[in-house]
Amino acid sequence: MPSYNEMVGKRLRSIRKQRGLSLQDVQRLSEQEFKAAVLGAYERGERSLSLPRLHRLAAFFSVPVGQLLPNEDKETRALPAQAGGLTIDLNRVEALSGPDSVVVERFLRGIQMLRQDFNGKVLTIRSNDLRTLALLLDQSEAVFAERLTDLGVAADGP
Repeated sequence: MPSYNEMVGKRLRSIRKQRGLSLQDVQRLSEQEFKAAVLGAYERGERSLSLPRLHRLAAFFSVPVGQLLPNEDKETRALPAQAGGLTIDLNRVEALSGPDSVVVERFLRGIQMLRQDFNGKVLTIRSNDLRTLALLLDQSEAVFAERLTDLGVAADGP
């Protein structure tokens, strides 16, 4: 069984790769705060992370701290996407404004956490997710999907 450090390292590596970053990219983007060699040692489980460092890494990757920690009860796996939903451009969601934007962004971040999908660029939401989000905003699924498409947030039609 892998050590706790190895399990944390595996989560850290997974999130870094989902972001499409190399160890050198992290070193450069963090302005040398996270050296490539040290980050590699964390990922291999050869070094322990302090709690403040764990928090800074979570902030760097824009994920909740808990996502860097392993699930000790069972190995957590990302759920596969199902057909019938929409592909959402997460960068455009962040640019939305208005009262509905907070609900939409919070809902999509929740889906990311459940799926452990932190690539940060796009997220495919299932038709059930779209239906739930539309209900939260007191709209029909079709009208809401069309609105997301018109706003340039949705890449596909429903």
